[in-house]
Amino acid sequence: MQKAVVPIHPEFRAEARFQRSSPQKAKLVLDLIKGLPVGKAITTVAFTNKRIAPIVEKVLRSAVQNAVHLSDERGLDIDVDNLYVKTAVANEGPRMKRIRPAPMGRAFRYQRRIAHIIITVAEKRPSTIEAAGAPEVEASAPKKTAGKKAVAKKAPAKKAVAKKKAAAK
Repeated sequence: MQKAVVPIHPEFRAEARFQRSSPQKAKLVLDLIKGLPVGKAITTVAFTNKRIAPIVEKVLRSAVQNAVHLSDERGLDIDVDNLYVKTAVANEGPRMKRIRPAPMGRAFRYQRRIAHIIITVAEKRPSTIEAAGAPEVEASAPKKTAGKKAVAKKAPAKKAVAKKKAAAK
């Protein structure tokens, strides 16, 4: 028997395949939620006025439910509040070839595009330096150097005077 290897930072994904929207249009919605926390991403997609937005929201909720289910199944300690959208992609599926009538009995071919939407969520963990309790450096205080004077700013250059006397005569 082989022992299941669990990654240190597990990722959970969900996908919706063969969606009747072009990948280009789906990417417009997916770009809005990349890198956001899951709660904020769901709110963003819920108020987006695109036809593909409800499908993206459904896939995002499915990815979160996959995270909850698999963490219970594998005994992982996953905090749903720390989940964020790691990747959100829309790949191209098979194209449907269609024919449109054209003048003089001709026909034009066009293609209906199909998208495969894949969303991956992961838990945002604190970095190892912050977890170790390293002292934080005060970055807002300016550093003072002894013996140096502050350099004065230069005055802006004067504009050249236009020669209007010749035009007035």
